[in-house]
Amino acid sequence: MSEVLSLNALIEVSYFVTAVLFILGLKRMSSPVTARSGILWAGAGMLVATAVTFAYPGMSNYEWIIPAILIGGGFAWWRGKRVAVTDMPQMIALYNGMGGGAAAAIAAVELYRGEMQGYASSTLAVVGGIIGAVSFSGSAIAFGKLQGLIKRSVRFSGQQVLNLLLLAAALVLGGMVAFHFNASPAIVTAFFVLALILGLTMTLPIGGADMPVVISLYNALTGLAVGLEGFVLNNAAMIIAGTVVGSAGTLLTQLMAKAMNRSLGNVLFSGFGDTGAAATGTVTGSLKPIEPSDAGVMMAFAQKVIVVPGYGMAVAQAQHKIWELCQLLIDRGVTVKFAIHPVAGRMPGHMNVLLAEAGVPYDLISDLDEINAEFETADVALIIGANDVVNPVARTDKSSPIYGMPILNADKAKNVIVIKRGQGAGFSGIENGLFYLDNTRMLYGDAQKVGSELIQAIKAVG
Repeated sequence: MSEVLSLNALIEVSYFVTAVLFILGLKRMSSPVTARSGILWAGAGMLVATAVTFAYPGMSNYEWIIPAILIGGGFAWWRGKRVAVTDMPQMIALYNGMGGGAAAAIAAVELYRGEMQGYASSTLAVVGGIIGAVSFSGSAIAFGKLQGLIKRSVRFSGQQVLNLLLLAAALVLGGMVAFHFNASPAIVTAFFVLALILGLTMTLPIGGADMPVVISLYNALTGLAVGLEGFVLNNAAMIIAGTVVGSAGTLLTQLMAKAMNRSLGNVLFSGFGDTGAAATGTVTGSLKPIEPSDAGVMMAFAQKVIVVPGYGMAVAQAQHKIWELCQLLIDRGVTVKFAIHPVAGRMPGHMNVLLAEAGVPYDLISDLDEINAEFETADVALIIGANDVVNPVARTDKSSPIYGMPILNADKAKNVIVIKRGQGAGFSGIENGLFYLDNTRMLYGDAQKVGSELIQAIKAVG
């Protein structure tokens, strides 16, 4: 008896330690300075929770569990080491979906067993199951869009009605299972099939430019699903992890939507942000190109340069060249700062990850609220593959889909240099009025190649 009590005490203490490590890890992830250690802290918490699971009374099937952990962990380690930084958003979407799928699988196992007696447990299993299944299939679509496997959004008349019908049908079947009217394997299977289809039909219409918000939303849903299944299994670690991830994901989703001045409903149902959509908006003026040699001289003799990175920098993997360029400017006495918009790139924090990889000091990186007032005092705003986040149409054109979205005030700099691969519109398909302003010059080419040319131009100034 005493041994059982000691074992239960060990499990409870371990879960408490896990909770503390998760919370402290998440707290440290909120700052780029401590984010790396925060990931290690949270990882240590997960290691403790996983290890103590083996101490549970009645645990069995070790011959399946241990190989599964080794194979899954080994593959994730190998893939994480090999994945390109440009592919990080789709990897995050995919792994996030796996978390939702795991929660749905737990719910499926418990519901297929049919051994839950109370309505509360079966209801939590059903709710967690539908949320996890939606997150799994929806994240798979997000991965496909970001990876370029799905080229266009799929929309048709009555699509929202179909989604409502799928949701209603899933809830009806889920209610039958939860309240033990009919918990047969056929009903449970139909319930999960409908939930998976709902995730597909919800995500297919959403444009690629809205994927950062979608990723954070499904991250929140995955956390919620895991937390609910934790209650079903009476597993404190799952409850804690799910609650922390769900609440953090919810807050991040709200912040991302606010950064675009749009509601979550607008993101999910408006169809804005479609990959390959036609350009919209009315702009006047002409595009004025500039040579790297002239742009280099302009920055070499500037007093302040503000760099605005975007997805184009990620595609070109130009972050190291850009930082080398900035170091040359700093050596010449130029004040250099980096301006990051909350939705720049294809996932939350995408640009921060790229700049950290290149070794850019954290004190040179500012977010929108911190840096916006400084553009008026900047001699040059250097835009690298960013588009919608610097588009002044958001302030002036009420007919534009991005009207009202907070943007970086790059247009207020004395001179604007835009490094861009071509003359097409951005990922959302909206023409950028910044490119046509009198103080803007277009520097066409791959950002890494252009960065090298700018470096040579600045060195030539002497």
